[in-house]
Amino acid sequence: MTIHELRLDTTKPLATQPDRGHNRWHPDITPVLRVCPGDEVVLDTLDAADAQLSWDRGAEQLGGVSLSRVHPLTGPIAVEGARPGDVLAVEVLECTAADRGYTVQIPGFGFLREQFPDPFLVRWQLAGGRAVSDDLPGVTIPAEPFLGTFGVAPSAELLARITERERAVLESGGMVLPPDADGALPADPVIAATGLRTMPPRENAGNIDIRQTGIGTTLLLPVWAEDALFSAGDGHFAQGEGEACGTAIEMSGTWRLRFDLHQGAAARTGQQRLRFERSSPGPRPAEAGPFYATTGISVDTDGTNRAEDVTLAARDALREMIDHLVVERGFTRQQAYALCSVAVQLRISALPDVPNASVTALLPLLVLDRP
Repeated sequence: MTIHELRLDTTKPLATQPDRGHNRWHPDITPVLRVCPGDEVVLDTLDAADAQLSWDRGAEQLGGVSLSRVHPLTGPIAVEGARPGDVLAVEVLECTAADRGYTVQIPGFGFLREQFPDPFLVRWQLAGGRAVSDDLPGVTIPAEPFLGTFGVAPSAELLARITERERAVLESGGMVLPPDADGALPADPVIAATGLRTMPPRENAGNIDIRQTGIGTTLLLPVWAEDALFSAGDGHFAQGEGEACGTAIEMSGTWRLRFDLHQGAAARTGQQRLRFERSSPGPRPAEAGPFYATTGISVDTDGTNRAEDVTLAARDALREMIDHLVVERGFTRQQAYALCSVAVQLRISALPDVPNASVTALLPLLVLDRP
């Protein structure tokens, strides 16, 4: 086992250190690091706004934030031997948070964007495992750090399919951030013009914003492209279910991750979305004990994308859970459906990441005789 380091200057935008990361999803982005299954990586991540915000300024600066630069990602990291149809397992081992963070409300963005047209900024001080702010007095938020955005590269076929379905959403009046070369990294003309923006969750994961994916969790990602090409960023100190205004307590940070590979697992089980699991107790009573979770987005079984459709995302998450219970736990489909009804916890994980809502189906493993 080798421990690698992938370090950044977290006070500077990604454009000043472009050999360390990217802000678009594309299969042709050159990896910045190559690892083997079993290796660990210590990596730095920039804040979600790519160091565009100044601590000394107020909400007036939000009007100048470029959404084309959001979610700067560290990577890609190539994993030796990873092939389409495999599952990449990434265990989140440690996080060292920055000493400052922020929560912003940007006009035109967020789940209740029509009702909150004015900018707002909360500047958090992060210390001793808690967040406090003079901008939100009388509130103390305990630390529950996790990566808001992570994923693997889409294949060329998946990229084309996503581009087409999101174009249809945009043409039907849904809110979408289509490919845009402005501010894109890498600046390669083809990748910049066709790379997927990082705003929504998709089959390759992405801006998942699921707070249960923190320390002690193993992320299970279906592999779409050769070498998997894993990237991560958008660190969150803490977040509520849904991330309603569009941001959590955003921060830069340092993470330690362990990589493993389950060859052929996605092809064998039919896994199409991020899944994740924890074998140790979680940070909150609702997640006390081990669990296994599947995720869903606002995409139907026929590939139709329906903008911000939480019902569709919930059905998607349940379908993935039922498949898991049938293929990997030995239940019939009707048994699995009944078990989902009596034990699975459906969580609205993220609402503002247009065009897709993110829903998690969480199964406490203590309900099973053999967890």
